[in-house]
Amino acid sequence: MTNWAAIVLAGGSGRRLGGVDKAGVVLGGATLLDRALAAVAGAAPVVVVGPERAADGVVWTREDPPGGGPVAGLAAGLAAVTDVDLVAVLAVDQPGVTASTVDRLRAAVGDASGAVLVDDGHLQWLAGVWRTSALRAALPAEPGGLPLRSVLRPLAPVEVPALAGEADDVDTPEDLSTLHKRHTGDRVD
Repeated sequence: MTNWAAIVLAGGSGRRLGGVDKAGVVLGGATLLDRALAAVAGAAPVVVVGPERAADGVVWTREDPPGGGPVAGLAAGLAAVTDVDLVAVLAVDQPGVTASTVDRLRAAVGDASGAVLVDDGHLQWLAGVWRTSALRAALPAEPGGLPLRSVLRPLAPVEVPALAGEADDVDTPEDLSTLHKRHTGDRVD
């Protein structure tokens, strides 16, 4: 299926990472935003929810209110998506998600409402592909501050086992240090 869009959530404050702009963190010679955009390179449109940065070919939007959390970000991203069957939803801070990951998730959706990565029994709500109509129906009228799992869990997505490193995320300085050790010579910007 080629009719798909992508929403990359990049609006977090990075407070557990000391206030670092996660989208701009360099890992393996590419920013986390560049890595997320590469993972969804075949999507149209690609919507990035967060402060606007230098990136070509994307639609920028902000959650309302700014800092309102991932459900508010998802709502803002969906508002910029029209006429597509599927939408990939990714967090900017998961550098292990690649185009291959997204392809596996897209293939797994089948007739279900969506598919998400599962790592060690934990569903990765910000690494999934969803039917656009199911996401729209699941969104509450007031999305600010709600946990994403409470909105998406009732959709009963297909669980796709994560390959090694796919579900790694960058939340803390320790997470970043671990990932940098895997990518020798990297620096944090």
